[in-house]
Amino acid sequence: MAAPLSDTPLSPLQTIAVIGLGTMGSGIAEVLATAGRDVIGVDVSEAQTARAVAALEASTERSVRRGRLTEQQRADVLARVRVSTDLRTAADADLVIEVAPESYEVKQQIFRELDSIVRPGTILATGTNALSVTRLAADSAHPERVLGLHFFNPAPAMKLVEVVSSVLTAPAAVAAVTDLALDLGKEPVAVGDRPGFVADGLLFGYLNQAAAMYEARYASREDIDAAMRLGCGLPMGPLALLDLIGVDTARTVLEAMYAESHDRLHAPAPILGQLSEAGLTGRKAGRGFYTYEAPGSATVVPDALTPLSGGSGAAGRAVASVGVAGSGTMASGIAEVFAKAGYDVVLAARSEEKAQTAKARIGKSLARSVDKGRLTAEAAAQILDRITPAGSYDAFADVDLALEAVAEDLDVKQQLFATLDKVCKPGAVLATTTSSLPVVACARATSRPQDVIGMHFFNPAPAMKLVEVVRTVLTADDVHATVREVCARIKKHAVDCGDRAGFIVNALLFPYLNNAIKMVQEHYATLDDIDAAMKLGGGYPMGPFELLDVVGLDVSLAIEKVLHREFRDPGLAPAPLLEHLVAAGCLGRKTGRGFREYARR
Repeated sequence: MAAPLSDTPLSPLQTIAVIGLGTMGSGIAEVLATAGRDVIGVDVSEAQTARAVAALEASTERSVRRGRLTEQQRADVLARVRVSTDLRTAADADLVIEVAPESYEVKQQIFRELDSIVRPGTILATGTNALSVTRLAADSAHPERVLGLHFFNPAPAMKLVEVVSSVLTAPAAVAAVTDLALDLGKEPVAVGDRPGFVADGLLFGYLNQAAAMYEARYASREDIDAAMRLGCGLPMGPLALLDLIGVDTARTVLEAMYAESHDRLHAPAPILGQLSEAGLTGRKAGRGFYTYEAPGSATVVPDALTPLSGGSGAAGRAVASVGVAGSGTMASGIAEVFAKAGYDVVLAARSEEKAQTAKARIGKSLARSVDKGRLTAEAAAQILDRITPAGSYDAFADVDLALEAVAEDLDVKQQLFATLDKVCKPGAVLATTTSSLPVVACARATSRPQDVIGMHFFNPAPAMKLVEVVRTVLTADDVHATVREVCARIKKHAVDCGDRAGFIVNALLFPYLNNAIKMVQEHYATLDDIDAAMKLGGGYPMGPFELLDVVGLDVSLAIEKVLHREFRDPGLAPAPLLEHLVAAGCLGRKTGRGFREYARR
């Protein structure tokens, strides 16, 4: 009999068994066979093995149609895969990857049976994203050969593979599966054994908060999803993603994470349990947070919760002219957006010179659009002519909508709103672009709090499609209707939310960023591995540390403090590493150093 696995480097893994032929298992089998491996697919259900073969045939046929495979290559791939319902067919495998249901009992039973079937030198990998690899390994006769190999769905498309070591895992096993992942065209990231690992450890906390936000009726499912897609550039909104992953699967992952962390952010939102118990587990069931055309379908169909297309029915106020207060990047960007939409814009700052500088910035932005062929020179000139710079807020006397984009400081904003209250005509809508301060505090600085609302634009305003429309408990219905109509006219996607810290986007984004910092602080993973994991495994346009350095660590810390102060959740307390970097003046790209160092311009 062959000797047990040692630290000696292993020969390439050629014959690989995949245990569990659901969506993930079938996808992994396709990846392996396409890369020239001999694959043994095993499932307890004959119907499931047949579905897996049919899925492989259909997928490879699509690849032929798209020119990715020739007919001969397709035939070779199909010939390399054989399926069975008998675990003993895995006897000759160099590597076994199990992707059975997320249950210790099920997985441990598979590993116990494999111990008496496979060679002692065969590596056993679990595809779990929620359970302890160490606990699974400890139950095996050869714990040194057990590790985690976490692919992401859909396996053929997603580049990330997390290679998970326990304290018992032999380095030779880690090296062998890492080499395999590279040979498959994947990007392996080495992580330690804790529930969720890197990508899911960050992702599921965010998904859980989104579910809790929806359960609290803070915002509609459509608005939560649209906010995160448009505000953060994510490929899917969190509730749609929960439906894709499976509400029951998400609940299992979060239960495992909470059991280890005892962090309330990981305690599954009750709605996840309610939907799971009712069998409303997402796309696979035909209904979860959304309703689908049929079980397994990706097509969402209207249901009782789908918003009416006509809106609330309240009529808004007429808006022909807009005042924008401020001289920074956000103020000039917002003024450009309104002028492009045909509004007459008064751009007011604390001095005529600052207002002129802000208008000049808009001129440069429009010139770039002309150079790129997006605007004619004549159209750009007409847009710029609609903007009138002013060195005093008295110029807002006749505007229908006054929008401030000044410093994110409550005292500064309250003083400005007191001024707007005096200079703006009765019936004018007064709006703040704050991203973290209470809108009602700005409203109370006026004698007409019913006319005050939040319009949170995202930077850069001309490019970003999202506006969070923030009603206070005092905002009038027709003011809300006015702002919704204005958003439609300026071609922005408006989402409604209440007046609480972070609104939708920042309330979901910054705890995720904070948790990423905690991972580095605890030496669980490196900056580069975490950024790679979220881009490759989650489809994020930027990794968390790239984003933090762009946003600014001081800005990020300020928002974290606001969230922690409002929600009083210990899990939202800013990571000490973030506080230390800010105290040291390492604020990100703008200072040349944040989590990474940047070349000085």
